Amino acid sequence: MMDYYKKTADEIVKGFSSQTQDGLSNKEAQTRYEKYGPNRFAEEKKDSMLKKVLLSLTDFTTLVLMVAAIISFYTAIATEHGDLFEGILIIAIIVINSVLTIVQEGNAEKALSALQDMNKQTASVIREGQQKDIDADELVPGDLLVIENGAMIAADARLTQASQLRIEESALTGESEPVEKDADFISEEELPLGDQQNMVFKGCTVVNGRGQAIVTGTGMETEMGKIAGLLSDSGTSLTPLQKRLNQLGKQISLIALVAAALVFFIGYLQNEPLLEMFMTSVSLAVAAVPETLTVIVTLTLAYGVQKMAKKNAIIRRLPAVETLGTASVICSDKTGTLTQNKMQVRRVWSRGDEVTDVEDGMTAEAMEVLKIASLCTDVIVEKGEDDEVVVKGNPTEVAIVRAIEENYHTKKELDEEYPRIAELPFDSKRKMMTTVHKMGNKKFLSVTKGAFDVLMPKFHYGDVERAQVVNDRFGKKALRVIAVGYRVFEEEPTEITSENLEQDLRLLGLVGMIDPPRPESKGAIKKARKAGIKTVMITGDHVVTASAIAKELGILNHKKQAISGAQLQKLTDEELDGKVKELTVYARVTPEDKIRIVKSWQRTGAVVAMTGDGVNDAPALNASNVGCAMGITGTDVAKGAADIVLTDDNFATIVDAVAQGRTVYQNIRKAINFLLSCNISEIFIVLIAMLIGWGAPFSAVQLLFVNVVADGLPGFALGREPAEAGIMNEPPIPAHEGIFARGLWKKIAVNAGIFTVVTLFGYYLGSFVDSVSPWVDASPEVGQTVAFLVLAYSSIIHVFNVRSSRSIFQVKLSSNKSLFEMAVLAILITTAIALLPFTQELFNLVHISLNHWFLVAILSIVPVFVNEMIKFHFSSDED
Repeated sequence: MMDYYKKTADEIVKGFSSQTQDGLSNKEAQTRYEKYGPNRFAEEKKDSMLKKVLLSLTDFTTLVLMVAAIISFYTAIATEHGDLFEGILIIAIIVINSVLTIVQEGNAEKALSALQDMNKQTASVIREGQQKDIDADELVPGDLLVIENGAMIAADARLTQASQLRIEESALTGESEPVEKDADFISEEELPLGDQQNMVFKGCTVVNGRGQAIVTGTGMETEMGKIAGLLSDSGTSLTPLQKRLNQLGKQISLIALVAAALVFFIGYLQNEPLLEMFMTSVSLAVAAVPETLTVIVTLTLAYGVQKMAKKNAIIRRLPAVETLGTASVICSDKTGTLTQNKMQVRRVWSRGDEVTDVEDGMTAEAMEVLKIASLCTDVIVEKGEDDEVVVKGNPTEVAIVRAIEENYHTKKELDEEYPRIAELPFDSKRKMMTTVHKMGNKKFLSVTKGAFDVLMPKFHYGDVERAQVVNDRFGKKALRVIAVGYRVFEEEPTEITSENLEQDLRLLGLVGMIDPPRPESKGAIKKARKAGIKTVMITGDHVVTASAIAKELGILNHKKQAISGAQLQKLTDEELDGKVKELTVYARVTPEDKIRIVKSWQRTGAVVAMTGDGVNDAPALNASNVGCAMGITGTDVAKGAADIVLTDDNFATIVDAVAQGRTVYQNIRKAINFLLSCNISEIFIVLIAMLIGWGAPFSAVQLLFVNVVADGLPGFALGREPAEAGIMNEPPIPAHEGIFARGLWKKIAVNAGIFTVVTLFGYYLGSFVDSVSPWVDASPEVGQTVAFLVLAYSSIIHVFNVRSSRSIFQVKLSSNKSLFEMAVLAILITTAIALLPFTQELFNLVHISLNHWFLVAILSIVPVFVNEMIKFHFSSDED
């Protein structure tokens, strides 16, 4: 892209074959529209439905299930063994999981589209000599853009006219202070965007003045478009959860293959029929794979998404829910994220030692300073919704007028009391503004405001020395200081010049203001710190300002923890990696610096969440483990790069979302405990029974029923389990930590052992002990039915063991009604298929006696008793 700021306005007009009076013709505009395309960012090509389906089937566990389904269908069709019912069930599970994933991501995209529709933009242009408003998408290079106060710039453009024009460019540069623009500015040097005074950029906001400009770039050719283009270069990496589940799938598959091969080998040594042994081995392989795990994980994530949506967070990518729960660092932009992006008067000095902290109340002296200062402003005061006062204009002037409006005065009444009759507008050379007002019937008042250092030589009256001390003190607190002076004339001034009005001023006072932190940010940062999460501020603002805000929020404890972009660029990646854990504030940084900081944290093993709203934040949002964009003030580029969009632009929402993410991960671990306890026991039950010579204690369809109904139905509701107490008092989960860490393997092993013992005991009594029932003889079929019922019931009831680390008697059923309902439903379905003749035949079951049913009931609650003893033991140790 050309350096348009180095060229004169005439050169730009000539180069684009445009005019500074009439603009382009409608015909020429249409021709250029066809050539350059619409003024919007290139949209990422959306995947077709077929591609989405195929992508949803690439999960490792899903692939294992597909192989199992193919084998099941083959054996059912090519031989007389097996049943189509088994394969159909597996395929149904795969389809449900795929549909859930696609539907959820589609809902997220619809929510984002709605947000974007709310931000539809128009632009004011001159075409064929007439000014008109058009859709911003229709702007073309060479258009004559009309720039007005309060408008958002719709394209990159070179100014041809500018009057008191100031533009807030924080969305692009990260700097909250508006930039003064000058159409006559020319530079031969290479300048950063923030110093290109004769250029305006897409996505930035006009806070004062007006102007005209020739459009030099639209769509992807704008500065924002260039950053948007960077985002498509990086690929999508797997989340920690996806890595853990892939690893789990591989481990289970390996166990299944080894167990199946072992069973086949044992059967071969025992001279069992090979085809029958092959079928038993396939059954065992199917049993080892938790068919419903992928569905339960998806449902758990989807429920987390629903909960987050109610708390103002839209999840664009489903696994981001869990990733956020493992976050150990939150890198946050300052302006608009931690702060309100709205200047506020914080302190006022009037005379002597009188410094008023506005937050503690307004004194009459401070009010007088602000009233006089408000006369020297060009803001617009309107009534918004619910009669709320809306003040538009330069942020500094808006802050002064808002302070007046919030203290029982209005700009309107002051303007009526002191009518303005003349003014000297602010310009970059004088760096001050002066207005002249009538004061009563005879006298006239001129009010001058500007930076204290500039006005100091003009003050001939007042305690200037004391004011200098106060100015320095305000500066150390990162307050932007405006000095207010005045003169009283006995007659109306005839010479409205700086030499006449801006001399021999009387110092009235100093106004200190700042872009304040959001009220909820400090509490959210404290909550995050308690959870072991470090908050890091990354901003384009100055070090002094950033450090003051960071100190107030509790992010910065020592000035050594802050670093500027210039200092950062001198560090090598190795040096930065060594210091990154000590640094908490990065100021005056570029978009490239932000990515570098995020990646440095990631190299230390941290899981990084990045929040931001501007285009300058987008690359870092994309590079982080989970990017969180602001939904209201956030740019489309930032939203497109993020995993999560915060619809209330509230930093505290991200901390609430972390808590929900941790709950999701906790519930997924509970589901794994629940499912694998049964699945692993199935392997041991079949292996031990084969080794002893009892034969296979289950058929494949029975094992599949246990996995899908007895485990699946209660497992679906585990995702709705509320967070356990103290979840945000624990340290973050390390990114490299395995899914079975912190004793999960031991819990699964113990429970699998219990299931194995009670099920084999039930199988033995049903198969070989006639004395259990005088009415039903012992047989392998009876033993298989008893074993099936013991495993199914004990597995269903086991869900109440895993839902909490506390005793089942201390956890209210009402805290997760759906869990209780699903457990009851699973018990009823299991009982029904064991009693109804049709389903008995379908699932290879037989009629059993009441004694057998009593035996089943006793054995099924044994795991509950053992788990309660274990929990009691550990709770006693803690006490």
